[in-house]
Amino acid sequence: MQQTNNDRFRHRDLNWLSFNARVLQEAADKINPLFERMKFLAIFSSNLDEYFRVRVSQLRQIKRVKKSLRKKLALRPSKITKQIIEEVKKQQDEFGEIYYGQIIPELAENNIFILGSEDYNPSQEKFAGSFFTKNIKKHLKPLRLDLSKENELFLENAVLYFLVSFKEEDHLALLKIPVNECGRFIMMDKKNGNHNITFLDEIIRHEAFRLFPKEEITGIYEIKLSRDAELYIDDIYNGVLAEKIYESLEQRTDNQPTRLLYDASMPKEIQKKIRKLLKLGKIDMMPGGKYHNFKDFMSFPDPTSNPDLHFKKLQPVAHRVLTKAKNYFEVIREKDQSVHFPYMSFDYVENFLKQAAEDEKVTDIKISLYRVADESVLTSSLLKALENGKKVTVFVEAKARFDEENNIIWGRKFEEKGANVIYSYPKVKVHSKIMLVCRNEGETNMRYAYIGTGNFNSETAKLYCDHAIFTADKQITKELQRLFKVLEGELIIPREKNLIISPFSTRQEFIKLIYNEIENAREGKKAKITAKMNSLEDQEMIELLYKASQAGVEIRMLIRGFTSLIPGVKGMSENIYVTSVVDRFLEHGRIYIFENGGNEVIFYGSADWMNRNLDRRIEVLSPVLDEDIKKEFREILDIQLKDNVKARIQDAEESNRYVQRKKNEKAIRSQYEIYEYLKKKHKV
Repeated sequence: MQQTNNDRFRHRDLNWLSFNARVLQEAADKINPLFERMKFLAIFSSNLDEYFRVRVSQLRQIKRVKKSLRKKLALRPSKITKQIIEEVKKQQDEFGEIYYGQIIPELAENNIFILGSEDYNPSQEKFAGSFFTKNIKKHLKPLRLDLSKENELFLENAVLYFLVSFKEEDHLALLKIPVNECGRFIMMDKKNGNHNITFLDEIIRHEAFRLFPKEEITGIYEIKLSRDAELYIDDIYNGVLAEKIYESLEQRTDNQPTRLLYDASMPKEIQKKIRKLLKLGKIDMMPGGKYHNFKDFMSFPDPTSNPDLHFKKLQPVAHRVLTKAKNYFEVIREKDQSVHFPYMSFDYVENFLKQAAEDEKVTDIKISLYRVADESVLTSSLLKALENGKKVTVFVEAKARFDEENNIIWGRKFEEKGANVIYSYPKVKVHSKIMLVCRNEGETNMRYAYIGTGNFNSETAKLYCDHAIFTADKQITKELQRLFKVLEGELIIPREKNLIISPFSTRQEFIKLIYNEIENAREGKKAKITAKMNSLEDQEMIELLYKASQAGVEIRMLIRGFTSLIPGVKGMSENIYVTSVVDRFLEHGRIYIFENGGNEVIFYGSADWMNRNLDRRIEVLSPVLDEDIKKEFREILDIQLKDNVKARIQDAEESNRYVQRKKNEKAIRSQYEIYEYLKKKHKV
């Protein structure tokens, strides 16, 4: 893909498409069971929807910024948007090849057939008519459009519609497909061992003549509109530049259309009509297949109940200490305890909070919530703690994208029960994953902390690879308490010496750590940086990594998502090697290891090397102090670095080549190897 910044940095939005291409590779990889490959198609589709709502939307808005300011920022939104559209079209073609060329035939091999309305036999046609009458028709409200008059047309974001054309050319009709009410997939029948499934869309298509009995239908085309999400300029720019961009966009309103996905068989004259009705530009029109919203394939039914079509269930690893602990406070006071999700159960976090809520000696509980789960053990325990007279402080991030409403609802629930609820500050998000429990133990007021890389969410903990440590270390807990005082408005600066906290010290500390490796390399000492993160964008950090590479520092990185760094370029980054692991679980942990002249230091926490994480969010990274846990973190990361099954090389060409196994080399699929490693390590 062509570079658009300069020879030193990739454009983040273009490189993100390389990440989504890796998701598509998983859909095509026959190592994965059939139904899991369908889920990867669903993830690809869902990712792309969010990408258009957030990233493409932002590019489109930037086009409205004054040209002089765009020039100053070196922004070329039109060119980048064009490249994005070209690449997305290629990926959608590949998507179609995987779905029709692999998934559909393999479903048929397993006696599962997805029927189009043209495939219905007489008994299935009868079923479709009956199902339509009993279950669907009551939810349909056709909107007739007379094109000879002015029409106010609003399509909901990411909702499926049918656009119906008639012989009378001045008329169209719009039909919202009631997926929420009826489900997307309908089991039709089972005959001769064959399971026949159809889309809800197809039944409506088949019965549409009953909705428009007096008109002659000439075409039925599925469409879906993406609307932009709220614009977060501060995620990328800061200071005066951010303010100037906001000023340039004063007239901007949220929920503007960013992409209309339409059935490619739609005639051009009808494309023009719908484009005019929705006031879209040509670049907003994206041809697609007959069906949209493939994210619905996350819930595609398996009528065969064949376990071979799904990932084998992994029983959570029982933590050697916490599983047997009757009192978490005693074992944590004795020694730090680490947990790793989804290999271990999130129950350990919930049990800790449950004990804290019911323990008579506990006086205070403080927690930061970035994405609040629905009703859960964790939220129930916080409410129970309030009932039991504990002082509970909950920091709720009101600007966690797409979770704003749920977070605020929970914030109000906690407030009603007497919690001290603090909502995020303007232009500063709290992204840290931290909890502090204060306990009165005789003459001593003990503090217990939990610091993690993942959200306090039991559902995502089953899918996201994250790490966390419970600790009673006096310095770590003292510094965490000071941070909570900052969040509560009692302090301005947390004054940390052990923790690394954004926006106070993260950038400066990482710069010091990298420069230390540079100096060691120049002195002929072993110098190495190993870093695992979700995304890498910050140009100052990238330039420093280039400098370290040129000084002879060995740099090994695992980056799941996008990276603006270009690795392996002679004279610039030849000592930087980057891989990305996309597999069954979503890699979400952040771990940073510095050789430090033989006295290795390890940090883990919530911050990526992104502008926003370094400068404009409350992030917490903690040193790993316990020697046993240090060894464990290092060994887990080493396993991932050796992945030769699901790791892709991130090179200057953005080829997404899989790491190749050497002859007679053991196949290492790191997520499964880590699971086995933890099972062995925690065996009682």
